[in-house]
Amino acid sequence: MANQPPDKKSAGFKKLGARHKARRRAVDLLFEAEARDIDPAELLSERVSLSVRDDSVAPVNPYTRVLVEGVADDLDRVDGTIESYLQDWALSRLPAVDRAILRVAVWELFHANDVPPVVAVDEAVELAKELSTDDSPSFINGVLGQVVQVAPQVRAAAAATRAPRDDDK
Repeated sequence: MANQPPDKKSAGFKKLGARHKARRRAVDLLFEAEARDIDPAELLSERVSLSVRDDSVAPVNPYTRVLVEGVADDLDRVDGTIESYLQDWALSRLPAVDRAILRVAVWELFHANDVPPVVAVDEAVELAKELSTDDSPSFINGVLGQVVQVAPQVRAAAAATRAPRDDDK
């Protein structure tokens, strides 16, 4: 037994899946776009073009594209939602990386029907552990815990507006 390698979970290792890596890259791109004061979709387009021209640049995961384009298209509503759950804080006062993490998670909660809400929240907390301050994981968890409660209604409303009506057929 002593010669067996340690269990990865007990050794503090966590296997990172493709979606986790895609989320992390989306957070990186949103963070960079804000720092450079450019549209996230424009930055994404630059990175996609660069990866096509230069083999040393990693290609952009399709889910990263979905996240960045989704957040960029719905930024006002996503930010408004986040701000409405910040008690005695303004969105602009949060660390920029926390804003990017929250934007990805809120967009997923509202629009990614293939992502269970608990996964979106857990992934955001993990990203905060990796990228932000010691206080950020619990703060992000608290904000998203409130957003989760309204997410089903937002998803249902979005689905209702996308569904064809009988008189449209």
